[in-house]
Formats: sequence, C-alpha cells, structure tokens
Amino acid sequence: MATSSTSPAPPAPSSHAVAEAPPRRRRRRLARFMRNRAAVAGAIIVLIVIAAALLAPWLSPYDPVQASFLSVREAPSAAHWFGTDELGRDVFTRLLWGARASLLAGVVSVGIAVVLGVPLGLAAGYFGGFVDAVVSRIADALLSIPFLILAIALAAFLGPSLTNAMAAIGISAMPRFVRLTRGQAISVKAEEYVEGARAIGLGDYRIIVRYVFPNVLPPIIVQASLTVATAIIAEASLSFLGLGQLPPAPSWGSMLNTAKDFVSQAPWMSVFPGVAIFFAVLGFNLLGDGLRDALDPREA
Repeated sequence: MATSSTSPAPPAPSSHAVAEAPPRRRRRRLARFMRNRAAVAGAIIVLIVIAAALLAPWLSPYDPVQASFLSVREAPSAAHWFGTDELGRDVFTRLLWGARASLLAGVVSVGIAVVLGVPLGLAAGYFGGFVDAVVSRIADALLSIPFLILAIALAAFLGPSLTNAMAAIGISAMPRFVRLTRGQAISVKAEEYVEGARAIGLGDYRIIVRYVFPNVLPPIIVQASLTVATAIIAEASLSFLGLGQLPPAPSWGSMLNTAKDFVSQAPWMSVFPGVAIFFAVLGFNLLGDGLRDALDPREA
C-alpha cells in the first residue's frame, strides 16, 4: 500500500497562545517605558499638570479673577505663596486655573489635528494616485509656512478666543499627522498580510480599519504626545499676543503678557508662569520620547 508523500500539516496555534501575545507585548513595552527614568519623570510631571488642572477649584485658595486692591503686587508670602499680580489676584491660584486653559488647548488642538490629519494620511498612503497627489500638495503647502506663523494668522482671522486658538493650532498641526500617517500607510500596505487580506476579497475599508490603522497607530500616539507640548507653547504665545484666552480668565500666556510691564517691580509675576510653561512642555516632551522608545517595533 502506497503511503502519501504529503507531510502532515503543523498544528495550529492554540487560541490561548494567540490571546497571550498582545498582553506579553504590552508588558514588554511597559517594562521598557518604566526603565526609562526620563520618561517616568515626564509622566509624573504630566500627571501633576493634569491634577492641577482638574483639582483647581479645590486646590486654589482664592478666586482667580477677584481683584484685591489692598494686596497689589505683594511678594510671595505665607498668605500668597507665589505673590499677587497688578490687581491683587493670587498668582498661585491663577496658575492652577491657567493650567486648565493650557492643557485644554494642548489636548483639544492635537485632537483636531489627529481627527483631520490621520484619515487624510491613510487615504493618501493607501490609495495613492490622484488622492495622494492632492492631499500631499495641500500638506506640503501648509508645511511650507512656519507652524507658529500659521497659527497666529489663523487665530487673527478667526478672532481672539480660546476656542478659535485651539482650532487654529489644530489646523496648523494637521499637516504633521498627514505626512506621518501617509508614510506609515505606504509602508504597511506593502506587507504580506495586507496583500493576503486583499487576495481573499476584503474591501479597502475593512483592510484600512483592521490592518493598516492599528499598525500606524503607535507612531501617531508618539507624535500626538510631542505635539501637545508644541500646542501648549503655541497657546501661550497666542494668549500673550491677545489672540487666545481673554482676560480676566487666567492663562499662562496672558499672565506673561501682563507681567512684562512689571518685571523689575514684581518679577514673580513672570517667573512662575514661565516656570509652569517650561515644566509642562518638558513633561510632554520626555513622555513622548519615552513612548517612542517603548513603542519602537524594532525592539524585542
């Protein structure tokens, strides 16, 4: 009796092993992140900024907009830890409430950039051709203008307010995500598993959602965390120029704008908002660098 020359098929991996792969990958990424001391320090700073913004009503000892003409430009003391401003308002209180404006501007504007830029980048990278040409030319045109100059121009056109400032920053940051997503999508669509999905008849939409987008998401997360830092600086710059959060509502940028006239008489009015901006931006940059290392696919 002749025996078949066909070798037996290898056993299929168990569902338990398949289910364990993503958790193991996440644990490795978390371990790499925790080994990075700078990244952990950045995460702690970001958590402090978020806590200050969320808990401002309970942490602040004074009303952030209530003037007190008996306490004008008082130096830091037990009653006013960071001193008072030109209207007698507590600087520490206004810093806490100003964290809300800066953090909101950073997160919302980056959210706008992601929502607008990622779908355009996916379409350009996956479909190519005419779609890629149109999207790429628009992104290149916007990238040819310096980020802050474009944000200032858009904010001036839309009018001074925090909402318009966030929209201006988001639109200005959108081309970064278009270019990043496009490049990642071009790389991913050439992979064998995408070709296999196309060969078995899956539509473009399902391929993009199930295979392309999950594989371009890690660099988008890294870019988003780094762009939040840029957005915080942009919001402070717009508020400094009177195009962002409008007085008397507190904002770190508008606080610096007011403080520039009292640098010699009350230096604390400019020092503390400047330090707050520095640490917030530093925290998000360190966090972004740590996420980039932790999510690097080349790492085992």
